[in-house]
Amino acid sequence: MDTIFSLIALLSFISLTSASNGSRWIKNTSASTSHIEFEGNETEKGFDYFVLALEWPGTICRNTHHCCSTNACCHGISSSLHFTIHGLWPDYNDGTWPQCCSGARFNEKKIFSLLGELERDWPSLSCSSPTNCHGGRGSLWAHEWEKHGTCSYPVIKDEYSYFSTTLQIYSKYNILDILNAAGISPANDKEYLTCDLVTAISKAVGATPSVVCSHGQLEELRLCFYKDFKPRDCISTYTGQNEQSCPQHVMIPQYVPSDIASI
Repeated sequence: MDTIFSLIALLSFISLTSASNGSRWIKNTSASTSHIEFEGNETEKGFDYFVLALEWPGTICRNTHHCCSTNACCHGISSSLHFTIHGLWPDYNDGTWPQCCSGARFNEKKIFSLLGELERDWPSLSCSSPTNCHGGRGSLWAHEWEKHGTCSYPVIKDEYSYFSTTLQIYSKYNILDILNAAGISPANDKEYLTCDLVTAISKAVGATPSVVCSHGQLEELRLCFYKDFKPRDCISTYTGQNEQSCPQHVMIPQYVPSDIASI
């Protein structure tokens, strides 16, 4: 009997303590909606760091087989050659990432004032329409906002902030200038040590990037940042995984606009 009374007293104490602690949190581990939910309708989506993924048009546009008005490979990237933005991605330290974290749909009107910069620095390099988080297809910008941008909360709180923040970070690091200063320039008849490319960027940015290659050509470069956007090394598992696709020597082919007739 004493044991029963003691158990009841203990349970009562726990109940009172829980009530006095305010909101409780429950971690939702769903791959598509990974976040921490608080009672009282507060929601904070969790992630560990950001990845700024940049594409090299010289590699991607060499594989262009179809031209259209939305494919920047066909009508020139810009007046000056540069890496273009693929996206800004919230990631976890274990190599996974959250995606489609809310029902927010892309609305181009919200970023109307940014369209000039986006068309220059964040163009689509294909004619395909990426999938969105609602079972349909849309622009590259719609895909990046719905899949990745919605998971950037609470660091980034809305669509406009997602795109403007990405553009600001991108403009801070001119990767082509960094490589040129290290004697690494786009060319169709030269190969460079992959480690030299990584070292040059590491010294300039202050953190180790991740590189992705396709058939021995640099396809994508990724810079990693803490949530306050200070540079950090891309995690070893992520970097190592990508380095497997890059040989010891890598080419950075020159960009040539595609002259394929529109179909």
